[in-house]
Amino acid sequence: MSAEQVKSQYPAEYGKVEALLPGQSVSWLNVLRKQALASFSSQGFPSLREEEWRYTNVSAIEKKLFSPVVLAEIGAVDTDWLNTYRLENTCSVVLVDGHFSETLSDLDGLSESVRVLDMAGALEQYPEDLEQYFGQAVSHEEHSFVAFNAAWFTDGLFIHVPAKEILSKPVQVIHVVTQADYMSNTRHIIVIDDMAQAEVIETFIGCDESYLSAAVTEVFIGKNADLTLYKLQLEGEKAYHFGGTYVKQDADSRFKHHNFAFGGLLARNDIRTDLGLASECELNGLYLGIKRQHIDNHTRINHLKPHAISRELYKGVLDQRARGVFQGRVVVAEDAQKTSSEMNNRNLLLSNDAEADTKPQLEIYADDVKCAHGVTVGQLDEKSIFYLQSRCVDEETARNMLTFAFANEMVEKIKIKDLHDQILEQLLVRFPQEGIEQEWL
Repeated sequence: MSAEQVKSQYPAEYGKVEALLPGQSVSWLNVLRKQALASFSSQGFPSLREEEWRYTNVSAIEKKLFSPVVLAEIGAVDTDWLNTYRLENTCSVVLVDGHFSETLSDLDGLSESVRVLDMAGALEQYPEDLEQYFGQAVSHEEHSFVAFNAAWFTDGLFIHVPAKEILSKPVQVIHVVTQADYMSNTRHIIVIDDMAQAEVIETFIGCDESYLSAAVTEVFIGKNADLTLYKLQLEGEKAYHFGGTYVKQDADSRFKHHNFAFGGLLARNDIRTDLGLASECELNGLYLGIKRQHIDNHTRINHLKPHAISRELYKGVLDQRARGVFQGRVVVAEDAQKTSSEMNNRNLLLSNDAEADTKPQLEIYADDVKCAHGVTVGQLDEKSIFYLQSRCVDEETARNMLTFAFANEMVEKIKIKDLHDQILEQLLVRFPQEGIEQEWL
């Protein structure tokens, strides 16, 4: 089956699911869906000819027609397995095969003034509220994966934290895909009003078969508000993943994003934030690739107003025939004087067949700024290995210790203990550290 055939099949199949998608009575959403469908129909999935996708070939997705779960029964979930990923001391929301599961979710302890509800329900109850946010942080014209998500999304979440509210617990959103050839397509809106604070954790897991997981999140952070967003992607080794997070920051707001990309055969993560006056943004990421995994991270920080600060550090550890991609872009607008920005990408290759492609970019249109970027791609330092060997550490253990220390810098940035421990466990599973016990760390 050719890419062109699949490109035409998705729009052809759309008529079978259209009436089952949420928000049928919402006129503005119907218009938006049709526009997104037309955009995707004319473009298809991104190709290597596009600059933003030149390192990532998604033709494997085009060769298979993944089915949205509106056409099939939602799969059963092993609750014992699910609970191994559920964090303590959090409010948890579970989305199974792209649909909200009330029975598996637990929102006890959430303030009554905070709204956390499924997108299908939110479109019925608060269509006017959603209209002012939906498609405002990212347009379906951004690229065809966003258009694909806008047309096909089956559910998602609407999270609204009112002004001056401080969430007592983080909200964990667990995405689960249960069966082969399924498509999980979700859309989230997160609104943090003025002077409010929140922490949100997204966890992506799934079966060991081939499936497509696509999630787009639009975030709006009010004046002097604070949001920390964590993403832990642990999907099966045959899975395909696209995740896009698009943020609008108002004056004096603070946004932190911690992105841990460990799973999937092919995974693409897009993060873009627009900074307002004197706002702050911190992007941290760790991607671990083994076997033939392909993990692509794209970030863009737009400094639109003066006195804003951004800090970015992404690290990659790649073994066997894995490939990692990092494209980071910082744009400083003409009016964004007194900007301070730093971006770093560091990659550790553990085999001669592993590959890292990195492309940092600075676009500066203001003249009173402090901006810097740095990139490293290499193998373990032989001098450091020799030093450890001189301290009676064998070579294999020395290499393991240095690899762990390189990656663990990003794990140590996590302040939620249960999440920190879960990510640490995943790190040790993927790169076993002989002689290191997790409880020591």
